[in-house]
Formats: sequence, structure tokens, C-alpha cells
Amino acid sequence: MALYHIPINKQKKYLKIKEVAELFGVTPLTLRNWDKAGKLKAYRHPINNYRVYKPEEIELFLRKIESGKKMMLG
Repeated sequence: MALYHIPINKQKKYLKIKEVAELFGVTPLTLRNWDKAGKLKAYRHPINNYRVYKPEEIELFLRKIESGKKMMLG
């Protein structure tokens, strides 16, 4: 059973930093820090150089969080 149920729009090729921040309930600054620390990889938009995220990598990151919490709880 999943600990989180966060709706991820898989029809989009990339998600904006603001969208991902809202999904996780954190600020965009937190996502930038995670990117710098290597926790969650961000890609760069080729035109404006903004951070963007692949929906499948967001889902993978959520699974890692879930499995870590399950190991800590169980």
C-alpha cells in the first residue's frame, strides 16, 4: 500500500518546478537544493534554462521515499 497518493500528470513530457513543488508540498528552493545535492535530478529547458522534471523520475523519487519509510517503520 502506497503511503502517498500524488496525482502526476504523465501526459506531460516535463513538469515545471512550481508544479513539482506543489506535488511534494515544498518550496521551489527545496527542489533546487535537492537538485544540487543530487537527490532529485532536474533537466534544463533548452530555451529558457528553467529547471524541469520528468514525471517518471518524480514517481521513482516517491517510490524511494515510500520504501525508505516502510523500512524505517517495519
